[in-house]
Amino acid sequence: FAQDECHLLWGDAAGYAWGRRGERTTVAIQNERERQTYYGAMDLYTGKFVLCPFSAGNGDHTVAFIKHLQSLHEGEPILLIWDNASYHRCAKIREYLHEVNQGLEAKDWKVTCIALAPNAPDQNPVEDVWLKGKNFLRQHFYENKTFEQLKKCFFNFLDNQVFNFGKVKWYI
Repeated sequence: FAQDECHLLWGDAAGYAWGRRGERTTVAIQNERERQTYYGAMDLYTGKFVLCPFSAGNGDHTVAFIKHLQSLHEGEPILLIWDNASYHRCAKIREYLHEVNQGLEAKDWKVTCIALAPNAPDQNPVEDVWLKGKNFLRQHFYENKTFEQLKKCFFNFLDNQVFNFGKVKWYI
């Protein structure tokens, strides 16, 4: 799986504004603190995308997401390719990986994590999924009057969808 997190903000639904050249256009933002974190993973063989909402990106939620992936693929080893977010390297993750892989040789681990190069979001196909989802929200901004509607729209658009981005071939 390629894995990443997305922090959806109420302002992500905003489109583009046109204004006079040389004049600054300002738009008042309401509810700017409304935020939803999503963990997402793309099966690099099938292109199927799995999405889970959480209140924040942290070690506890990362472990919960890994467990969710394991429950979807019971008995199969999980390989996660992800960025170097601090909560991917935290003690909770190390403890969980030690617990789940304890006593196994590396080739037999139940969960293996591989970090992408630092500061290289272009390597992760999940970044393309987030962009596709946010562009969908921008194109349908008029349908989502509340943040709850926006979150539901984002989730329904992305969850279980199959994507086929060219960069997926880099990994299979």
